Formats: sequence, structure tokens, C-alpha cells
Amino acid sequence: MASTDRSPDDTRLRATLASVAPGTAFREGLERVLRGRTGALVVLGQDRVVEAISTGGFDLDVPFTSTGLRELAKMDGAIVLDKDATRILSAAVHLMPDATIHTDEAGTRHRTADRVARQTGLPVISVSRSMFTIALYVGGTRYVLEDAAAILSRANQALATLERYKMRLDEVSGALSALEIEDLVTVRDVAVVVQRTEMVVRIADEIEGYVLELGADGRLLALQLEELVAGVDVDRHQVVRDYVPSGPGPDEPGVLAALGELLPSELVDVAEVAGAMGIGGTELLDTALSPRGYRLLTKVPRLPGAVVERLVDHFGSLQKLLAASIDDLQTVDGVGELRASSVREGLSRLAESSILERYV
Repeated sequence: MASTDRSPDDTRLRATLASVAPGTAFREGLERVLRGRTGALVVLGQDRVVEAISTGGFDLDVPFTSTGLRELAKMDGAIVLDKDATRILSAAVHLMPDATIHTDEAGTRHRTADRVARQTGLPVISVSRSMFTIALYVGGTRYVLEDAAAILSRANQALATLERYKMRLDEVSGALSALEIEDLVTVRDVAVVVQRTEMVVRIADEIEGYVLELGADGRLLALQLEELVAGVDVDRHQVVRDYVPSGPGPDEPGVLAALGELLPSELVDVAEVAGAMGIGGTELLDTALSPRGYRLLTKVPRLPGAVVERLVDHFGSLQKLLAASIDDLQTVDGVGELRASSVREGLSRLAESSILERYV
């Protein structure tokens, strides 16, 4: 789950983190190099740009092994692997990236790794024998790998935070359902739910990064994360669809992108969230709103998405759906007597449970 579409650099970084996660042959090889204190420079991928900045060395094109990486690292020069780190393509390669490319790195190996990553767009890994670190360079990003225990500690802290935020999200989401049933929704009520949802999504996205970096050690964390955020992404989309203004202006993907671009300092401001959704600002927080009905209809068991679309298109608002009889529901294409009864009963149960949760 992600709050926004990830940038290419972020996508490549996550893919690289997965390839060097604990339990992989590549990570074992890098740790062998680290323990041997020889250092290494590894390029993940080969193309014309890499060939153009490479001199010397020798071609191998052999299957990757952790011991092979360790032995080749004893020689000067870089090691070039295929993009999946399954084959060693060449070794002892002297890389000469464009010296005019800006870098804040100091050591020769790190400077070269940074410039090669920026110039080629390929992930480059630098193992420092003096600092005893493994650094990933992807585009303009530098990421230092940490010990699994340290990552797991941070991940558990983030998971505890996610649990608290998810509990609060459930509370405000339930309150919104009751207000929708009673037709008492305001801009503030919607913005609070979207705000809490976005916070949960961002924390979950951070934990996903830890899961990737932990590899085999992150299986339990992945299961806990999946259980906590089950259904959140669906609700996130549906609440936006329920309230995004009709007519010209941002559609659902545009609103979600705008929410994803909010800074943390902006996300804590309900008015900023409402503004990103296009439903108002500070002066409009108490303005009444009426949902279309997507969110509650998706909670009706065994109701296909296509039928939800047709029901919303036909009735136009949740209040009209709640007032519709079984005969009224049957006028919608694809809704027979059994499905109409199921929708009627499902909405009635949701209304009862929402009101009870709010007032009991």
C-alpha cells in the first residue's frame, strides 16, 4: 500500500532492498565481503552507458555465488552483475563516470558509486572496508543497510504506532457511517476520516519498506501489517469517490495524488485535507455534504463492484438508496429480487449497527 505513486528512484530502491535482504545469496555475498574487509563496488545491470564508462577488467558471465563475489572483491575494480543479481557479468572493471556530476561523497569508492548511479540510473552498491558499511546508491538516493535487529526494532515501534492510528481510524470511520445514515455529514467529518486514513497508509508504507529490507526475517511483520491494514485501501478509495465534487476538477486519482503530496505539517490540518479533496477550506468545514453511497455499498456482502456502480449511478445518493424499496432496487440492471433483498437487508444492518455503535 502506498499513499502516492512511487517515483522511479523509490521503486528501484525498494527492488534493490529486496534483492539484498537477509536470506538472499546476494546479501550473504556482501556480508562476506564486509567481514573480509576488502571493500567492493558492485553495479546491478549492464547497458551501453555502463560499457561506455568501463575500461579494463575481464568478462565472466557466470552464475552468481556469494563465495564468487567475495573472491572477486579481493581484486581492484568494480564487479558488474545482471539486474537480478543472478549472474556475474564482469569483474576488475575500472569505472570512469562523468567527473562533473555533483556528489557529496568523500571516499573514492563512494564518489564513484554515487556518480555511476546518477549517470546510469542503475543501482550501485558500495561496501566500505574502513567504515564497515554497505551503501546502496539509486539515482540520487544513498541508503545504508543496517543490521536486521536494528531494523526490526524500528519496525516494531512503527507497528505499535500503526495499531494506535488504526484504532482511531476505525472510531472516526464508524462515526462517519452513522452520520451518513442520519444525513448529518459535514466537510469536517469527511476530512477527519481521510486524514486518519492517509496517516495509516503512510505508516503502513514505511513498514512495507522494513519488510522488504528484512527479507526472510520480516515474514511475521508482513502478516501483522496485512492484518492491520486489511480493507483500508478500499475504504480510502470509496470515501473519496463518495465525496469528490462532480463536474470539472480533480477526479478520484487526482484527489488521492493531492493527498499523497501533502506534507506532514499539512496533513495534521483538517482544512488542508479538505482543500486537497476539493470540498472546502477552513471556512467551509461545517458545510453539509451528502455521500453517493459507494463506501457503504461495498460493505454489503457479495455485492459485485459493477452492481455497486449501477446502483450509485441510478439513485445518485446514499439517502435515496436507503429509502429505496426492493421493487425500486430491482429497476437497476443486474439486480434481481434476491440481490435487491440482499442489498436492502445489508444496508439496514449497516444502518442499525452504525447507529448502535454511535449512541451506545
